[in-house]
Amino acid sequence: MAEKIRCDACPVLCYIAEGRTGACDRYANDQGKLVRCDPLTIIDKAVESGSKTVPFMHGTDGTDWDGDIVQANRPFVTAVGAGTTYPDYKPAPFIVSQEIDGVDMVTVVTEGIFSYCGVKVKIDTDRFIGSERAVVRAKGEPVGHVMTSEYGSKMLSLGGVEHLTGGTKKEGRVTCAALLKLCNSEMVEMEIDDGATVVIQSGMPPRINGETERLMRVGCGSAAIGMFAAQWAELVDEVIVVDDHITGVLSEHQAGRMLGIAPTGIKIAGRRSTPGRYFQVAQPGTGWGGTDINDPLTILKASDPKVAWPGLRLLMVSTTGEQFAYFELDRDLIPKPAPLPQALHASVERIKENCEPSVCSVLFMGGAGGSLRAGVTENPVRLTRSVKQSLTRVTCAGVNAYVWPGGGITVMADVHGMPANSFGYVPTPALVAPIEFTMQLSDYLALGGHQEAVQRIEDVLTPDVRRIDQSRD
Repeated sequence: MAEKIRCDACPVLCYIAEGRTGACDRYANDQGKLVRCDPLTIIDKAVESGSKTVPFMHGTDGTDWDGDIVQANRPFVTAVGAGTTYPDYKPAPFIVSQEIDGVDMVTVVTEGIFSYCGVKVKIDTDRFIGSERAVVRAKGEPVGHVMTSEYGSKMLSLGGVEHLTGGTKKEGRVTCAALLKLCNSEMVEMEIDDGATVVIQSGMPPRINGETERLMRVGCGSAAIGMFAAQWAELVDEVIVVDDHITGVLSEHQAGRMLGIAPTGIKIAGRRSTPGRYFQVAQPGTGWGGTDINDPLTILKASDPKVAWPGLRLLMVSTTGEQFAYFELDRDLIPKPAPLPQALHASVERIKENCEPSVCSVLFMGGAGGSLRAGVTENPVRLTRSVKQSLTRVTCAGVNAYVWPGGGITVMADVHGMPANSFGYVPTPALVAPIEFTMQLSDYLALGGHQEAVQRIEDVLTPDVRRIDQSRD
């Protein structure tokens, strides 16, 4: 019987039998040899036929440069399928050089084992999903929390070392599994304490309590008043844009006053901020404009009889234009429902037209530790300095990564543009994420890079690699 071999690709140190994989499904025993199961991935970015680049400046060879630092129309070696540096005393699995316009470039690729990592999720919705700091759960286990709301979006922070390793074993396993699915653009259902059930998938509309979101608001209630006031001025006497955050009132708003719209005596049940802007008109919810109301009249007080008049025309609309209602005041100054005049249909549709499709965005975020950086250079701090000096470009599976200021190399990248199954895991638990460092070969040698491990790209482009064709946008 063939002996098992020990995998040293992560701290778990699996013993793998012939023809079997380790616990991560990424490494296997192939006739007594430890092999990587997934192929190394190469991205080919070719300029579409007939397209033209915009002249920016002339290169040394007289050709126009399109601003692409690393000439990404050439084959780009990603870290997907490359393997890891663990236990970190050895160079990165692939250190690949190629000549670009007479300049020797090098790309260092590795699949980093990230315990200090997570995802930031942006959910385009007005609906209430949970209070700030509320716990987010997957399969009942805490995996993150609700962050601050941003303009038209709710934000989640998921993962992190406290959930991966700081809680129970089950919490760590569930957190790792949820992060892996999200980073690989798969669907994950989560529950938020005292909030909603949300279904998240990168690039797809969110589902909140079973309902699929369609539109992301163009602005708050006050912003909508400002944007569309001129279109309403001649058609209606008053407009109220209902919003959980800032409800707008046309006649009081500066835009309405500048357009000569007279006061109407319509009163709002909320906390007045500045003219035409009201906070806390209702509780957060899944109704109009992210409030808990389905009848917009509930946010109105009695009209001022000294100012309001019978027949006053009132349009109430949500921040996405998906909910709207039209009223006229009767002899007792009570708003009565009436058919929306045809002339107002266009303005309501204009709000919808200006609302972008609602999607979920998933950004991987992780800290490239000193051990990972040791796969690039024997003196890891030099890589950090090179990145900060913009001598080295950082990517994740070929996608540009934002490098946070301050110490270390903390990166954030949109998973939506990455090749399929770019992420893996190890059962420590931790995510395995692709990361690439690209620089001039001279700069690589200057920072003490592993010169003996550099390979020419021609030697890497074997039949076993996975090639991903991506046309430039």
